[in-house]
Amino acid sequence: MRIRVGFEMIYDFKQVTPLIAMVGTHFTRASDIVVPDHLVTSPSVPITPYRDSFGNWCSRLVAPPGRMILSADGTVRDNGLPDVVVPSATQHAVEDLPSETLLFLLGSRYCETDRLSDIAWKLFEKTAPGWPRVQAICDFVHHHIAFGYEHARPTMTAWDVFNERKGVCRDYAHLAIAFCRCMNIPARYCTGYLGDIGIPPPYAPGDFAGWFDAYLGGRWYTFDARNNTPRIGRVLIAQGRDAADVPIVHTFGPSELVSFKVWTDELV
Repeated sequence: MRIRVGFEMIYDFKQVTPLIAMVGTHFTRASDIVVPDHLVTSPSVPITPYRDSFGNWCSRLVAPPGRMILSADGTVRDNGLPDVVVPSATQHAVEDLPSETLLFLLGSRYCETDRLSDIAWKLFEKTAPGWPRVQAICDFVHHHIAFGYEHARPTMTAWDVFNERKGVCRDYAHLAIAFCRCMNIPARYCTGYLGDIGIPPPYAPGDFAGWFDAYLGGRWYTFDARNNTPRIGRVLIAQGRDAADVPIVHTFGPSELVSFKVWTDELV
């Protein structure tokens, strides 16, 4: 199948404002890109691309005072299959993990492993290691949190989510990531497009999505504590330790987001 992905974000800037946008399809999907989702600005300004320390594509630009539109519209080829499920995937002993995964065992800005470790072991110590343990974590988080856009706030951490029991997709991911790390399973945050392909209506408003990868059986697997069911048509944009590493737009100055639209549509 082919999936149209894109967005339009309208900002008002009070002054000249540098910013970093992390909005392009991830390089791991490069061979699937049919129409590139290049970042476009109005008014037009120079854009400087670079890779961050996690390999994500980023775009640097400087917004002039006033209104600016950031947008992209592309097409990605997808196999149309749901997320892979491998219940037999094993958990590695920490000493056997590849060095590049160890960073994703550590606490981070939104995933306080130190505060959640005792809770995690009480909840999941008796679960079978490997895939069943990560799925048990997803099941718990899925039922523990009440979803609602009105609950979103930029300072909410995994500890806050556990105690307040409410949040949005990134909060589900942060709590599940923190629990995985507490149980010695590397986990990384992912942001991207996830539409409603294969899901019956009513459909939620278009938005970027947050989920996570867990390292099991020698590779990274996708998990989604928010939806907690295999989904079709994920298009990764960026990945990191948590949402602090992969903001869609990071502005270095005051700004107001006036309008926000995201689309992820199957093309026929």
